[in-house]
Amino acid sequence: MKNLLKAPALWYKSGSPWIWLNGGAVTLCMIMVIGLLGLIAVRGFGHFWPADIALTSTTDKTGHKQVILGELVRSEVISAAVARDNGFTIDADRELITRYLMKLGNRDITGRDFIWSLELGMDEWAYPNDAVAIERREWGNFYGYVESLNEAGKVVVNKDAPNFSQEVDARLKRALELHEKITHIEKVQIGTINNQIQDLKLEHRRLELKGVTGAALAEADALLAERKTALEAEYLVIKKERDLLAEQAKRDQVVAKTADGKEVILPMDKVVRITRPNEMGVVAKTGDYLERFWEFMTEEPREANTEGGIFPAIFGTFIMVIVMAIMVTPFGVLAAIYLREYAKDGWFLRMIRISVYNLAGVPSIVYGVFGLGFFVYYLGGNLDQLFYAESLPSPTFGTPGLFWASLTLALLTLPIVIVSTEEGLARIPSTIRQGSLALGATKSETLWKVVVPLATPAMMTGLILAIARAAGEVAPLMLVGVVKLAPALPVDNIYPYLHLDQKIMHLGFHIYDVGFQSPNVEAARPLVYATSLVLVMLIVLLNVTAIKIRNNLREKYRTASD
Repeated sequence: MKNLLKAPALWYKSGSPWIWLNGGAVTLCMIMVIGLLGLIAVRGFGHFWPADIALTSTTDKTGHKQVILGELVRSEVISAAVARDNGFTIDADRELITRYLMKLGNRDITGRDFIWSLELGMDEWAYPNDAVAIERREWGNFYGYVESLNEAGKVVVNKDAPNFSQEVDARLKRALELHEKITHIEKVQIGTINNQIQDLKLEHRRLELKGVTGAALAEADALLAERKTALEAEYLVIKKERDLLAEQAKRDQVVAKTADGKEVILPMDKVVRITRPNEMGVVAKTGDYLERFWEFMTEEPREANTEGGIFPAIFGTFIMVIVMAIMVTPFGVLAAIYLREYAKDGWFLRMIRISVYNLAGVPSIVYGVFGLGFFVYYLGGNLDQLFYAESLPSPTFGTPGLFWASLTLALLTLPIVIVSTEEGLARIPSTIRQGSLALGATKSETLWKVVVPLATPAMMTGLILAIARAAGEVAPLMLVGVVKLAPALPVDNIYPYLHLDQKIMHLGFHIYDVGFQSPNVEAARPLVYATSLVLVMLIVLLNVTAIKIRNNLREKYRTASD
């Protein structure tokens, strides 16, 4: 009996309860993380599934009947008192009613995308096979019925024709190809010419600043004028080609009707996609889903960031983190090596370490303010005065951009790299150092050929932590280079190819902008979830890559030490 009473006490003293408690806490955290990611995935990526188009009608308290054609977004149960307050007559014993949020589209006609409708006075729902969802470049989606296909204002094929759907799809494919060609001409060819013309203007200004006058300036201006004339002639040829393609793209129009019978003419060059979800099977919807998701990952945003893709934000986040890692790694490693291997122990070294530890706890917005004041205005302004005087008063580096955003993040994550590297150096056994010195190696050779390689995994750990923090920062980036919309990537075919002075988009800021600054909250809601999951996936991808490199280095030097 005494042994049975002592058993719980012995079990408690053995430490097993704390092991189970820690295991349970880790399990709970894992469940919460997986649940959160699952919720984000369902809410975000479910947005790209082609939902069926429902047709119904409602009667309001005044007896006015409204036909509704659109997608069901969600439903919720509310108190019947809300409907009574709005003038609806409801049985006294009824406490709850259901209301539905419908995506109506047709914002250019009705002025609103979404509408809440009570189940009171609502007719039965139908799903007509001929209902279409037309995704447009402007004004959001259009929901209705396609009546005919026009070419130059004349009817080409009517909806009753057996090949009507195939003809519409063929004309849409042609319009999309023309749009891609026009976009390429505008961004690449015309953009290159505009950049070259701007360089000619800057060259003239550069000569004036150098003090070139008289016949030398006149001769240089003549050469610049000749090159400008050639560029303008080339521009006219390209513009003529672009205008011809634009006329061809505008040739086709879709004649459609809304649910209440209003006829609308939609230019085919403004249409992105025409789908008939009510007659699509699972396989067809899956293909359309994958196509929509690929466009979300690879295209530019539109419609105040509530439509289109997020590729500029993905690329901006990726390139900013890479530039940040390139800058923070050498400085952090060298600082840690100096503090651990060369600095003399004393009050000054302790003050430096305390300062480094305190820097890790400084709010990130403070780094943003510092970056704006010191990097952008001071360093950038002086760089413009020294190297880009011909562009003034238009700033080159004296304005927020990719380089300053990366440098600010490098400063923000520098304490993490320093601390991790210093701890890695401290874990190297002194016997390894002594053995190297005993074999005749100098202190410098011991450090760079023995100690530093063995501490490389710790350096990679610091870089992993730095990437994880930098990729999710938003507050400082709002001040030093990240903007709401910057579809032009900082990488192109124009020297120096990587333009560190350009402003960029960022996934974190994109989430903030779409979630809290969007004029169309309901349209932006699923994109917030989808973009959040993409940001998490990007951070995981960067971390997994760094972890893989760290593990390879650890295994390499472990094998070498054995």
